[in-house]
Amino acid sequence: MRFQVLGPLEAFDGDRRLDLGAPRQRATLAVLLLHANEIVPTDRLAEELWPNELPRTAAKAIQVYVSNLRKAFGAARDALETRGSGYLLKVRPGELDLLEFERLLARAAGEEPADRATTLGSALSLWRGAPLADFAYEQFVQSEAARLEELRRLAVEERIEAELALGRGPELVPALESLVAERPLEERPRAQLMLALYRAGRQADALDAFREGKQVLDEELGLEPGEQLRELELAILRQDPALSVTAAAGPSSSIVAVSERPAGLALLLPLAEALARGPTERELILAQIVQPAEIASATRTLDEARRDLRARGGAVRVAAFSSSSPAEDVVRLTTLQDADLLLLATEGDPLVGMFAVVFAEAACDVAAMVEWGLEPVAGPIVVPFGAFEHDWAALELGAWAATVLDRPLRLIGAADGGPGDRDASRLLADASLIVQHTTGVVAEPLLGRPGQHGISELAQGAGLLVLGLSERWRTEGLGRTRSALVAAPPAPTVLVRRGLRPGGIAPPATLTRFTWSLERSRIGS
Repeated sequence: MRFQVLGPLEAFDGDRRLDLGAPRQRATLAVLLLHANEIVPTDRLAEELWPNELPRTAAKAIQVYVSNLRKAFGAARDALETRGSGYLLKVRPGELDLLEFERLLARAAGEEPADRATTLGSALSLWRGAPLADFAYEQFVQSEAARLEELRRLAVEERIEAELALGRGPELVPALESLVAERPLEERPRAQLMLALYRAGRQADALDAFREGKQVLDEELGLEPGEQLRELELAILRQDPALSVTAAAGPSSSIVAVSERPAGLALLLPLAEALARGPTERELILAQIVQPAEIASATRTLDEARRDLRARGGAVRVAAFSSSSPAEDVVRLTTLQDADLLLLATEGDPLVGMFAVVFAEAACDVAAMVEWGLEPVAGPIVVPFGAFEHDWAALELGAWAATVLDRPLRLIGAADGGPGDRDASRLLADASLIVQHTTGVVAEPLLGRPGQHGISELAQGAGLLVLGLSERWRTEGLGRTRSALVAAPPAPTVLVRRGLRPGGIAPPATLTRFTWSLERSRIGS
């Protein structure tokens, strides 16, 4: 069973939403949930349900409501017990979002900033609206709703404080502007906004926020700003280096990993963790898009993965959320998190799946691991290479994966086709020299026939096959060979599209493109 009160009242048996009956019966459950694991006397229940005029049949009506709720609970009916002249609703850990929220708040209090920010983010993800929003005008809700809203506001401020302690700032400005607009007389959100604006390179706006706060406090309360705000203003004016906290900022960029399905994220983790460690350390963002009712459980699962990765020294944050526009929200996430690379796990052709728009709109590199039940193994990293734009992105990803995972790196090119033809060995040698200069890895050249069969033969036993997209992917999709490899992959397969970011291992002047490509007769298809 799962119960949700941080928003409209809902109850679930697995994925099935329960029919909780008429308003007064739903209100009975709401009262019991607000006092979960406590005995609630019938008299108190009656007073909460009928605060103005108590009907003579109140006790009988409550018996009927409780009986109907037990029927709705099905196999979990024993969770609602009769105890003397009252009732007890037993809720286990993780079954009530309110108790889970309070548990996460308590845990966050003793954590370091990075863990605290993640824990508080998980706590806030449980909220779907005002507490028991469908009973907003009932007296039994109002005092508890006010308490919970205050705890939520505190959690927001504490999460932002933890993010600021990690050296972040620009990405926090929109949320802080909303907080200050809601509570213009409170100094803590205003101080946080000033610091975030300063770190975003908006010193003048930070000082304007101070002056606006000073004016509001004077007009509304006849008070001067507190010591914290005054000292922060002076620090901004003298551009105090301590405000930047660059040493505490951690990795300056990130890798975002998202899966269409929960199982796909497990496939991505080994590669995602490896790439986050090299060539330079990046923060790993694990994200999952789920149904609203699954957010809490998905967050707990992601948090377990986060703790495992952090125990191995990685910088990791996690988030689960629902979305009616998954691709657009994934693009937004990569922008907010300053991602160098987006790793996707997709079923089949990623250019026609739910994340297809991501390939067209994401500014960072995009790599999609195809889910066909093939898990990465301890074999070599194999990259078909023809020196086209997306081949370079595939080579970069493959080279760094080989470096961190300590695997051999092999480059596939075409053998001689006949009299007068040249094989790809010179091209592969040039690429190998560049890879050695950048990563220290010597790439082994493999020459074979073009097309699906040639690649499949050379990729047998590979730990990972990394394919760059065609330059005409926007109009032609994967093309014949890549489609065939995705349909019957000879090894765990990743498709890569180069993004707009500068750098990478491609040389300033692109190597002469060889007439070989993945296709037999069409260059770059």
